Amino acid sequence: MSKTTLKPIILVDGSSYLYRAFHAMPSFTNSKQFPTGAIYGVVNMLKKLLADYDPEFIAVVFDAKGKTFRDDMYDKYKANRKVMPPDLAKQIEHIHSAVRGLGLPILMVDGVEADDVIGTLAKTAAQEKKSILISTGDKDLAQLVDEHITLVNTMTDTYLNPITVKEKFGIPPELIVDYLALIGDTVDNIPGIPGVGPKTAVKWLIEHGSLEGVVTHANEIKGKVGDNLRASLAQLPLAKQLATIKLDVALDTELEKLKRQSHNNDVLRKLYQELEFKTWLAELLENDAVSPAALSKKQDNYTTIFSDAQLDKLISSLTAAKTFAIDIETTTGLNYMDARIVGFAFTPEAGNAAYIPLGHDDGNAPAQLALTAVLKKLQPLLENPALKKIGHNLKYFIEVLANHGIQLQGGAYDTMVESYILDSSSNKHDLDSLALKYLGKRTIHFEDIAGKGAKQIPFQQVPVAAAATYAAEAADVTLQLHQILWPKLAAEAGLKNIFETIEMPLLGVLATMEREGVLIDAVKLAAQTHELEKRLLELENQAFSIAGGPFNLNSPKQLQEILFGKLQLPVLQKTPTGQPSTADAVLQELALSYPLPQHIIEYRSLSKLISTYTRSLPEQINTTTGRVHTSYNQTVTVTGRLSSSDPNLQNIPVRMKEGRRIRQAFIAPRGYKIVSADYSQIELRIMSHISQDPALLSAFERNLDIHQATAAEVLELKLEDVSSEQRRSAKAINFGLIYGMSSFGLAAQLGVDRNTAQDYINLYFKRYPQVKKYMDNTRVQAHAQGFVETLSGRRLYLPDINSSQIMRSRAAERAAINAPLQGTAADIIKRAMITLNQWLKEKNIDAKMIMQVHDELVFEVAEQQVDTVMEAIRQHMMQAAQLKIPLLVSIGAGDNWDAASAH
Repeated sequence: MSKTTLKPIILVDGSSYLYRAFHAMPSFTNSKQFPTGAIYGVVNMLKKLLADYDPEFIAVVFDAKGKTFRDDMYDKYKANRKVMPPDLAKQIEHIHSAVRGLGLPILMVDGVEADDVIGTLAKTAAQEKKSILISTGDKDLAQLVDEHITLVNTMTDTYLNPITVKEKFGIPPELIVDYLALIGDTVDNIPGIPGVGPKTAVKWLIEHGSLEGVVTHANEIKGKVGDNLRASLAQLPLAKQLATIKLDVALDTELEKLKRQSHNNDVLRKLYQELEFKTWLAELLENDAVSPAALSKKQDNYTTIFSDAQLDKLISSLTAAKTFAIDIETTTGLNYMDARIVGFAFTPEAGNAAYIPLGHDDGNAPAQLALTAVLKKLQPLLENPALKKIGHNLKYFIEVLANHGIQLQGGAYDTMVESYILDSSSNKHDLDSLALKYLGKRTIHFEDIAGKGAKQIPFQQVPVAAAATYAAEAADVTLQLHQILWPKLAAEAGLKNIFETIEMPLLGVLATMEREGVLIDAVKLAAQTHELEKRLLELENQAFSIAGGPFNLNSPKQLQEILFGKLQLPVLQKTPTGQPSTADAVLQELALSYPLPQHIIEYRSLSKLISTYTRSLPEQINTTTGRVHTSYNQTVTVTGRLSSSDPNLQNIPVRMKEGRRIRQAFIAPRGYKIVSADYSQIELRIMSHISQDPALLSAFERNLDIHQATAAEVLELKLEDVSSEQRRSAKAINFGLIYGMSSFGLAAQLGVDRNTAQDYINLYFKRYPQVKKYMDNTRVQAHAQGFVETLSGRRLYLPDINSSQIMRSRAAERAAINAPLQGTAADIIKRAMITLNQWLKEKNIDAKMIMQVHDELVFEVAEQQVDTVMEAIRQHMMQAAQLKIPLLVSIGAGDNWDAASAH
């Protein structure tokens, strides 16, 4: 059936839709852990159907609750069908709401099934020569197909008409019921003939014309299958009756009443907001959005400050309010070192906001107050710690104000951080996304006022009227978000503690670190780039020699052809498109036996070092400070760890000699030393504390080599008898288990078979039973409540923990075991950073904290104060948490980062 023909009446098999959506979609949940996958899937299929056909008449038909007439006919009807999964049952009401919100009539009739309602409507319309399209994945409905009725499977975009039914099943639509009676239906528990499958059923029906014909000639059918047929003759009439769709259901609606209605945007908006369908919510709200210029006229409570009198009045109102939201607009986006202020927006109460334009120059900009004079008036307000400021990404505001000589104080609430602490599993904490999620509001986007792509203009060229509305709304939305997010945070003691004692105090520490930056030896990196490029050329020539000719080492397609075509290496894994995989994990395994994959791995590794570090780091040296300035992100990782970007300074490989050479380019200025301090085996120490395992605690208390001690404990050896190989295996299991490693993973890492690896794990748990108890209890807890917590109370949500897809659920279980350990380690080093930063200020020490790399802190310290500072660093880091066993800190000093780390 062509989509371009006259619009058909569309009948949707809603019951088929919801089950297919539930099983096809990942186990989506919103931030409250309410399942949303089936809702999303059903709505998505309906939206596609509406877009494809734009029907005038449509109905979505669901099974009604309770028994049907078929249950009265046969008490074992559908006896094999499982109870509806609880996560699907929870979504039914929302699915119905969504369907009604889309303007689609819903039909549910007691005593019959959805198929019967669809069949009655379809045949009635067919008698009137109308075109009917039934959207379903249920083969039973093929019995309805005729010249007027077509089935469509929207998941596969395939159609069943009289011709394609015969192509698919081997029989015409009028024989489908006979076919179903012969083969039976295990889902509906309709009895069939034992041993009779689709091929046999089709053969009999073609030979004898119908089920009745098969019955008539039953004595002629030989073999075991013939015996089964004759033994089942008595049940065939019932089987056919059960499989036959009822075409005369008494309906209290007519086809004309199935007219599609307009969307109910209020219903959809509320639903999409609750379920956090952000893209659809944004699409919905897009229609409500108006141009910035029009919005500025409509927003009477958004004012623009052009005079000193207005500014003085605003400052007075903000001072009286004691707490207010702030937004700062700048010249260069998020490049904090070069950003300069273009305007301020302030909001003392929701719905009221003011914008102070200071640097707009679009050719027609009105006269604005002078930046210097405004900053002088705002400085007491901004530096007053008693006045609480609310911002979204306050760290950026701290850094921008510092560019103008102002030290922001009183930064009490950051809505980006609030959102992150409430749900770190969400990957969107930007203002626009949060406004959609919590306020159901489509904010003015930067692209709305500045354009997109190459045509985008800088903020200072945006007309003042549009910029004022944009910035004022940003401050207003920030305040409104805080009024929603803060009560949620404050209601949970653990989360409130994380916010007030860790994340907000850390915010200023990170801003200081970022502005300090790190000193890079560009000449050393340039020399390393030259050497690495020389090595790349050698590797390339060696690869060409093995391959028998030149090829592009960066081309997966050409690499596939060489490895698996020309060299006939074994295909270990395929891509989703069915091509041999050349992923790193595959090459690592192949490299154990073949030389070319070894060269490719080294080539890729060195190429990445060049592009990411040795060539790019010198290009990122700030021309004003002469240093490299990264960004530490508080709201990215699920576990609470900081991440680093632009550039990423946390992924320089320390175990490669080339990586250590890059660290040698991180240098101290003359008269200073680099000091590096990192926690030793902190996650294993946290594991011993949480699990309270006596043997593990004892090993740490006696300050033993933990991996040697583990090997001795598990293998029942004396410490001095543990071989290096046994220690290596113990190390693999120690670190593997805290990441939830399975016997399969351990086997691959140790190069042993899976049974041997499992034996090792069993021995380990036998010697450390409390560790196993912790892991088992954590899994149970995670499944029960959907999250785990760190020792500090940080909550780590696991959206897939109860997924019906076993691989997702297992991955979530592994994350559940590791997250409290990694998250607690993150909390500990953050506390250490806060106290160390305070100590450096109070003691007026000539030292700076310049980098954080997971469990490591890096400082720049005056030579004459190195010993004093190193001891203070050690003490502050050790005292950042009180565990059953002490934290151990390794610390060293040198002229560069690598030398300082060699301790």
